[in-house]
Amino acid sequence: MSHPSQFDLLKQRRFAPFFWTQFLGAFNDNLFKTALIVALAFEASSWTTLDPSLVTNLVPGLFILPYVLFSATSGQIAEKVEKSKLARFIKWLEIGIMGVAAIGWFSHTLVLLMIAIFGMGMHSTLFGPVKYAYMPQHLKSEELTGGNGIVEMGTFVGILLGQVFGAIIVNHKPDGITWLAVATVFFAIAGLVTAHGIPNTPAPQPDLKVNWNPFTESIRNLRFSAGNRSVFLSMLGNSWFWFYGAIVLAQFPVYAKDYLKGDNSVFVLLLTMFSLGIGAGSLLCEKLSGRKVEIGLVPFGSIGLSVFGIDLYLASQGYSAPGQVDAYAMVMLPGAWRIIFDVVMIGVFGGFFIVPLFALIQLRADPKHLSRTIAGMNIMNALFMVVATGVAILLLGQGFTIPEVFLATAIMNAIVAVYIFSLVPEFLMRFLAWLLIHTVHNVKTVDADRIPEEGGAVLVCNHVSYVDAIVIVAASPRPIRFVMDHRIFKTPFFGWIFRTAKAIPIAPAKEDPWLMEKAFVDIAQALHEGELVCIFPEGKLTSTGEMNEFKGGISKIIERTKVPVIPMALRGLWGHLLSRSKDGLLERAFRKGFRSHLSLAVGEPVEPLEVSPELLYRQVAELRGDWK
Repeated sequence: MSHPSQFDLLKQRRFAPFFWTQFLGAFNDNLFKTALIVALAFEASSWTTLDPSLVTNLVPGLFILPYVLFSATSGQIAEKVEKSKLARFIKWLEIGIMGVAAIGWFSHTLVLLMIAIFGMGMHSTLFGPVKYAYMPQHLKSEELTGGNGIVEMGTFVGILLGQVFGAIIVNHKPDGITWLAVATVFFAIAGLVTAHGIPNTPAPQPDLKVNWNPFTESIRNLRFSAGNRSVFLSMLGNSWFWFYGAIVLAQFPVYAKDYLKGDNSVFVLLLTMFSLGIGAGSLLCEKLSGRKVEIGLVPFGSIGLSVFGIDLYLASQGYSAPGQVDAYAMVMLPGAWRIIFDVVMIGVFGGFFIVPLFALIQLRADPKHLSRTIAGMNIMNALFMVVATGVAILLLGQGFTIPEVFLATAIMNAIVAVYIFSLVPEFLMRFLAWLLIHTVHNVKTVDADRIPEEGGAVLVCNHVSYVDAIVIVAASPRPIRFVMDHRIFKTPFFGWIFRTAKAIPIAPAKEDPWLMEKAFVDIAQALHEGELVCIFPEGKLTSTGEMNEFKGGISKIIERTKVPVIPMALRGLWGHLLSRSKDGLLERAFRKGFRSHLSLAVGEPVEPLEVSPELLYRQVAELRGDWK
């Protein structure tokens, strides 16, 4: 069945006004900020007697300061106030800030412009929690990845266009300053117009008592988020991306000038390619994720960030220019396209990395605490970016060249990725599942929406191969606790994966009665806590392709827990390389071709009182059909 494109959201009132409001905000932020930096860099004497390098570094610092100081407060406000009303207030605030900036431009008053920069940072700080908490209230879970992809694409395109036009307009003589002042006020008003189209979005906690102390509230926010392990580590992963991006992007101006021997157009080219890469990667996430929150893309994105970061270092060694070049001349030189390709792919894989993390946070965070969770993440992002600046200064101070900074950042990314994925094995499990269904197999799911998105339930399925669990993981919107033979935990690689994924070991009663009873206790506890548990009632892999008899353990589980049972059937895995088919190894490896077809069919839930091994056997057999 075909599904609507993610771009269809741009035609709908529940998404389009919100999208254009955030796009215009990102554009206007960067239009103003870039224009001010360029003006201070190239015409510093007409604005101030201070050192231009000091002032141009002060601008981004003032812009990011409100994120550190007021994110906790803005998160509480977003929980307490209806979001469309809050968005309109923020846009009125933007108009006022741009009015102050216009006076500063016309009067050449640097203090007013600095106040406006701080104000625009405040504007973005207030809108951040609204932006990401709004979507889960209006988008279905299967639309979250596509919606986040469009928002990330729009944000980075807005940033890019704002930077490009800010640099162009402020340098247009003699009316550049006038046009800039008018443009920033105009786009602030345009943002207010689009904000009036945002539908009513009720406050999750209208009776919330706001803690106006930003420091104690920030600490409380982060402690609350830390209680949800997958959400907190996703927040850390998101902040790590901003650390990575802050280091890489900060080197682009000097890299373009000193290593690529380029003028300003080469710097703009690098920035454009990176932003387009982020946009493309963000949009591709929906297609690659199969319209669900697919965190298996996160390790894939992390691998790409390291691979192409390392290759950017290598590509820089093979590039040389005879003298200063513009963007057109640069792309004609040997080795230039490899550098451009690396920059684009860093952006693409960055999109793969951050979009699923945003969607996961939105899906799994407490809905009544989501805005504050996003605010806490913004604080972490700001702190990570500050640390990134310090790390870059330290590396350059130790004599690192800029290409070597790219290399060091890529290596750090690989180390951090391994650490994070060892802490949250679900990322690795989903990555293996994603690889399996996008390389070896062409997997089709039938009625996968019958797998409940919340609450405890038991999944039962026929057992065909050693990769059954990975295929089921790929189809599920939630983590699954698998009940598995205790012997698999003794194997080096799979044992580590399933142990860290909190699989439940079980043994036959005649072999280890204590372990069997412990398994039933662990299953009951997991179901009581609202988790999904998957068992293979046959108790062993099929050796003929036919289903074995279902054992009675499922009845014992349901008697204790009273949860629904979801029957499922794997079709097409028999004869796979990792099944127990008696065919030769080579024959099993190639009999189904490079992209073998398989499917997972999901049946209607069975109520606890109706559960029996015989009934479940019949239902799985019917779902299985004629496939083997």
